[in-house]
Amino acid sequence: MTGTASRKKILIVDDDPAIIRMLDKLMQAHGYETVKAQDGFQALTMARTEKPDLIILDVMLPGMDGYKICRWIKFDQNLKKIPVMILTSRMSPQDEQLAFECGADAFVTKAVKTEVILSQLKSLLEM
Repeated sequence: MTGTASRKKILIVDDDPAIIRMLDKLMQAHGYETVKAQDGFQALTMARTEKPDLIILDVMLPGMDGYKICRWIKFDQNLKKIPVMILTSRMSPQDEQLAFECGADAFVTKAVKTEVILSQLKSLLEM
């Protein structure tokens, strides 16, 4: 993939190094630049310093969960326009509802195919 995607920066936030590696490879294979964080506080710092075009955010993180991080991002005047995709192993309707109440732009479970993640990503970046 070339064109606009080659300049888009994605912040990947997950505490599982294997998930970060998988998402990093997937994003880079499709022409995206990536930055990575493994906990909530690091995620907020990276969001402020790196100004990513999109954030892929896990829910279960050390320090601060993904819902709180999303809420912080959406209340920050400098960050609130960055689309946030919650990517989690949690699949209940309550988890999805809470994600959207916190301001998430998409809710995707880790059990989906990579094509679904990429499709959501592309859609959010076109917003």
